[in-house]
Formats: sequence, structure tokens, C-alpha cells
Amino acid sequence: MGGATATRGVRSAAPGGDAREVAARCGLVARGVLYVLIGTLALRVAFGDSGAAEADRQGALQELSGTPLGGVLIWAVAIGLVCMMLWRLSEAVFGAAGQDGGRATKRLASAGRTVFYASVAFSVLAFAAGGGGRSGDEQSRDVTARALELPAGRWLVGAVGVGVAVAGVVIAVQAARRSFRKHMAMGGVSRPWRRTVDVLGVAGGLARGAVFAAVGGFLVHAAVRYDPARAKGVDDTLRSFAGTPAGPWLLVAVAVGLVLFGAFSWAMARWREV
Repeated sequence: MGGATATRGVRSAAPGGDAREVAARCGLVARGVLYVLIGTLALRVAFGDSGAAEADRQGALQELSGTPLGGVLIWAVAIGLVCMMLWRLSEAVFGAAGQDGGRATKRLASAGRTVFYASVAFSVLAFAAGGGGRSGDEQSRDVTARALELPAGRWLVGAVGVGVAVAGVVIAVQAARRSFRKHMAMGGVSRPWRRTVDVLGVAGGLARGAVFAAVGGFLVHAAVRYDPARAKGVDDTLRSFAGTPAGPWLLVAVAVGLVLFGAFSWAMARWREV
């Protein structure tokens, strides 16, 4: 009880503490929406729905655009992702919540997340503004092709691929170890709710980590073969799971995991210490 109070006090004393909390929670809600939609689209692909949009960010936004108030919802997601970027930026500048939140490694990780969410927010804002946009698979191949043309481009693409793959492994390991628990303020929450959040965090994190690791692996393959066509976006990566010996059931498992990660993001929006 005293520790939680102290944490809240430190957070309130931090520069822009209240604004940071609002930004974090809005960002986590927006992230959850995207993951739930991507996972749902991947499930439709796994079960042979030929009319399903691509199971990536663009496909998720297309699904939103076809709903009542679709334009408003897309702008809400875009603003939420901008909030997510600002939250991570504040962590890089001022330090994250927790006793070791000011460590250099934590700040560097937050800086990397800031860049990632800035790119995601930009693409969603472009879609909201009527830019439409190409699929994630096309974007991945185009960016890889341009990078391979640079001096030492093969090494650059390979390094990025290794970095993304390692990030995926770290995400999966941290999920399996339930590292997220130390960031959750659930002291007064009932045991069934805590167990539910554990299931969401573990299953969702493992699925998310698998996708990141596979995307990174395809980037490394593209670098080794010097072939940008080997690079895959999220949709092609998810479809590749159906091509394994496990067949479409592996894709089903990953897709369900992504939906669960979306729900876990909403749980974090409620209980995460920021």
C-alpha cells in the first residue's frame, strides 16, 4: 500500500505527470484496437476467407473505415498512437516508472520505441487524411530494395533484421517470464482478474514476439540473398505460418495470440504504472 502510494507520488512529481498518464493510457487503448483487428483478420485468413483484408495495419484501418463512424475511429486511433509516441518519448527524456526507470538502457529502449511508434502513427495519420496507402508487404519490399542499394546496404538490412528478430525473442521471453507484472498496479485486484491478465500477457506476448522474430528472419534472408522480394510485411509473415508443417493451425494460434495481446493492451491501459 505504501509502495503504491510512493510510486504515485513520484509519478505526480515528474514533469507533466498527469499528461503522461493520459497519453500512455490512450496509446495503449489504440494499440489494443489495432492488434485485435489484425488478429481477427489473420483468423479469417486462416479459415480461408478470401474476402478478408490483409492482416496488417492497413487492413485493420480498412476494416475500421467500413464501420459506422469509421473516419472518426481512425482519427481516434491515430491520435492515440501519437499519444503512445509521446509517452515513450517522455520515458526516454525523463525516465520510465519504477526504481530503475532512469537507467540508460531503459531510456535507450524507450527511444527506440519512440521511433517505432512515430512511424506507426505517421502511417495511420496518412491513412486518416485520405492517403490510403500501400500494404505493409509492399512497403516492406520497397524500403528493403532502397536500403539494399545503399553502400553496405546488405549489411544494413541484415543488421536491422537481426535487431527485429532479437526484439521478437526478447518480447517472447519477457512474456513467458511474466516480466510485465512489475509494471502493473494490481494489488487490490481479485485473483481471477490477475490470472486473466497473466494469460493475456503471456499468450499475447508470445504471439507478438513470434511475429517480430519472423519478420526479422525474413529481412535477414533478404539481405543474404540480396533480394528485396524475400522481405515480408506482417500480412505475408502471418500467412507464412500457415505454410509450416503445422498448417493453418499455427496461424490460428498466432492470430488468437494477437487478439489476446490487444486485450492485454487494454488491461495495461487500466492497470499499468506509468
